[in-house]
Amino acid sequence: MTGEDTKHLPLEDLHSAAGARFGAFAGWSMPLTYPAGVMKEHLHTREHAGLFDISHMKLFEVGGPGAAALLNRACPLDAGALEIAQSKYTFFLNEAAGVIDDLIVTRLGDSRFMVVANAGNAAEDERHLRALAADFDAKVEPLDRVFLAIQGPDAWAALSRAGIETGSLLFMHGVEPRQNWFMSRSGYTGEDGFEIGLPEADARDLVGKLLQDERVQWIGLAARDSLRLEAGLCLHGQDLTPEIDPASAALMWAIPKELRASGQFIGADALRSILERGPSQKRVGLKPDGRQPVRAGAALVDADGNAAGHVTSGGFGPSTGHPVAMGYVDNALAKPGNRLFAEVRGTRVPIDVTSLPFTPHRYRKG
Repeated sequence: MTGEDTKHLPLEDLHSAAGARFGAFAGWSMPLTYPAGVMKEHLHTREHAGLFDISHMKLFEVGGPGAAALLNRACPLDAGALEIAQSKYTFFLNEAAGVIDDLIVTRLGDSRFMVVANAGNAAEDERHLRALAADFDAKVEPLDRVFLAIQGPDAWAALSRAGIETGSLLFMHGVEPRQNWFMSRSGYTGEDGFEIGLPEADARDLVGKLLQDERVQWIGLAARDSLRLEAGLCLHGQDLTPEIDPASAALMWAIPKELRASGQFIGADALRSILERGPSQKRVGLKPDGRQPVRAGAALVDADGNAAGHVTSGGFGPSTGHPVAMGYVDNALAKPGNRLFAEVRGTRVPIDVTSLPFTPHRYRKG
């Protein structure tokens, strides 16, 4: 992608003023780190509250009498069964049951839903959804919003001090607290946290208030990556791709049992046949020996040197104090405790299959 095609965040000037170091991600110029550095940013989020600019992600409103039916076709989801304000993690699948994107869908009203999509897939998701919408009485509207996330144990208190009450909003729920605002409580770090989509002028005002609180610091994409990896959460384009299905990705918990049996979503037949024969590989946690991180793309072999899988995400876990990774391993070798070897620049690094997450989730569920 050429420099002219690179998209810029609406609040880029604030990140520059905060000393951000920028890098390219999914076609966007994104703050990777701030002067504190990735280690301190990561730990600050776990201990206090991290503020993330996630405006590269896309919000779509899907509305109309056929909105639920459209989403039921596009995703392995029973959109009509969601309560108002309830959010659900789901996917757009292709006909082979590969993951086009993973998303969060929130029911805003009887026939209104909010869909949050990933940056790299936003244009493709919009095309996909609009093409499907032609068969339904439903409208797909991309929203022009700044999107912020505040994550960590002090997130709720910092929002409260900034004049935004969160008490009634539970984990995996989303509401419209003000006109043109959308606020959800989910979190891509394993910590309690909130996502707020809002107009740019409101966002600048909110950021100003939040950063007056010493518990709140800007956090870049590098720490976002290490936080989500410790939490065992997938990054689309690495851990999830159009070649990977939800069964292999250990994400079948996101698909209700009755839909597995009789759902009419795109990819349903392919997913049913994968479930019948069992997936050939499985997403697992991986813990390398020693201090050397094992990165995405590294091949995994068994003790005899036979191909066993590959690493899809890897790095150092600041909270765990050791390297952490995720990857896909042949089903027969995917049991926690199994020892494999990662091929790193000509050497074999011992690496143990482990259960996920590496750090316990601390969402506020009740």
